[in-house]
Amino acid sequence: MAQSMGKLAVVTGASSGIGFELAKIAAQEGYNLLIAADEAEINDAAVDLRGTGVDVDAVQADLATSEGVRQLVERIRTSRSQIELLMANAGRGLGHGFLDQDLSRVRRVIETNITGTMELIHAVGNMMREQRHGRILITGSIAGFMPGTFQAVYNGTKAYLNSFSFALSNELKDSGVTVTCLMPGPTETRFFERADMLDTKVGSQEKDDPADVARIGFDAMMDREGDVVSGWKNKLQAAAANVMPSEMLAEQHRKMAEPGSAKD
Repeated sequence: MAQSMGKLAVVTGASSGIGFELAKIAAQEGYNLLIAADEAEINDAAVDLRGTGVDVDAVQADLATSEGVRQLVERIRTSRSQIELLMANAGRGLGHGFLDQDLSRVRRVIETNITGTMELIHAVGNMMREQRHGRILITGSIAGFMPGTFQAVYNGTKAYLNSFSFALSNELKDSGVTVTCLMPGPTETRFFERADMLDTKVGSQEKDDPADVARIGFDAMMDREGDVVSGWKNKLQAAAANVMPSEMLAEQHRKMAEPGSAKD
């Protein structure tokens, strides 16, 4: 549907979890929405969000591909609303040992978390720089601070996103465009089911509420903060990761992410 005149928030990975909650907050704040995900549930999310009274457009596109990113960018360009917010939240996880993983799934994690995210931010960031204002929120993770035993590829992609967001924030400091990195810990979403990690200690433990995580990230973005770790336990874990030896961090991660560790 065509967007009416107004301010636009774009949210990826918005069919559920943190992304859906980010979209809900943006709608409550009066932003028209363009939401995207690679699954048909994005259309159900759009129906729910239209009840907030703003215009909501949904794009089902595979943001791990250049074509999927192009679809979303084209929809942004043809919108009648000016883009104000980009919340780059789409991501995938993958559990088990690296040598036991299917390489096609490994590539998909990298293409979704890194390649597609970079292509989207490059396109939208240039739009924002040209208009000299806008806010970008990137969903990183505290996982990016530690070696991810049995999540090696996922943690590596989040380390990339964390670092990239800090660098981009500095590059754009005089442009009117801000970049914020949201770094949550384990959150109650479909992530662990999709990553085949329900039998792990981290997959079975109590997790953070995605609505709380989204609110922390959204507020940090609106306050133009460079980064935010959601939750005090995660803040402690992130601080500890900065001083502990890598070998110790890797062993700790093994205890949380090793297949079957939920039984321990």
